[in-house]
Amino acid sequence: MVNVRLDSSLETLLERHRVLRGACAIATIVGTTGSTYRKAGARMLIEPDGRVTGLLSGGCFEGDLRERADSVLASGVPLIAEYDMRAADDLVFGIGGGCEGAIRVLVEPAGSGSRAAAALELASRASQAGFDSALLVGVTGDRESLGTRGWTAVASSPLTPELSTACQRAVAARRSETLHATVGGVSTEFWLQYVAPSPRVLICGGGADAEPLAALLAMLGMVVTVVDHRPAYAVAARFPRARVVLSAAAELAASVDLGGYVAAVVMSHHLATDEAYLRALAATPIAYVGLLGPRARRERLLLGVNGAAERLAGRLRGPIGLDIGAITPEAIALAIAAEIHAFAAGRRGGAIAPPAAAT
Repeated sequence: MVNVRLDSSLETLLERHRVLRGACAIATIVGTTGSTYRKAGARMLIEPDGRVTGLLSGGCFEGDLRERADSVLASGVPLIAEYDMRAADDLVFGIGGGCEGAIRVLVEPAGSGSRAAAALELASRASQAGFDSALLVGVTGDRESLGTRGWTAVASSPLTPELSTACQRAVAARRSETLHATVGGVSTEFWLQYVAPSPRVLICGGGADAEPLAALLAMLGMVVTVVDHRPAYAVAARFPRARVVLSAAAELAASVDLGGYVAAVVMSHHLATDEAYLRALAATPIAYVGLLGPRARRERLLLGVNGAAERLAGRLRGPIGLDIGAITPEAIALAIAAEIHAFAAGRRGGAIAPPAAAT
């Protein structure tokens, strides 16, 4: 399985945070026991008027978290909230949600200029640029110990050497963990969250059917680059959430740094151009190379690229996309995006479960 982060809730939260002008709070799950809706590292943005971005449960305790956020915003002091919904009668919340777990949540101030906001922005920027990072969330100790800090190897960090080393170790192991360390003489427990890079996808061809694909991939939190040799197609306004590059297909390797991409999609609808794209991609380590079009076209292209076909063996997907009966450009984009998502997640992309038997 490739090393990427398919949970884009961090970017969704930050997108809302950037337009806020006043105070807000962020609630972070820092520990779970049993079966829970979200796991440690999930976050929710809470505004003073009660509006939230993101969910930590299916609605089980969001109302209570809003009240706790009011307290945090009034005092400026982070707090820990614990919710145990394993009791059969659900006496505390009375919602009958059928949850089978317990959750520990940190609620902290996160207005503009706060340590928490800066940490999340640092992690998101690193992830979008293709770098690993870590978020260190203090869950015990004094007021200074509680809260979120950020770390990445490509930026200076105000963390102590002990904490920096712990973050470096977690990133190297690609593993989140509970950490105990001393901060300012205070023994502190941390949730150390490894943050993997966002998936990067290259679309070779900027035709009309590339627009819904680029939009859908970006909506899924993927970093998208669109390349086309035609000035009328390589227009940034057509792909507002993607990077657009005007380049001849034969110059792809010189125009785009092809390292770090999870997947590439070849869809220029021009035979010679697609051949050039396939030759360039054959020389890269990109593990998923998708080709739009029927099998007969794929075989013709593979004959045209000669020796490059052997280097694409085991990587080329064509016809691209899951079999969902797609006909329209939007449905085809859905089929392609779903297959790329499944590949990045290390899944086959089949049905989760067969239809339930009649009772």
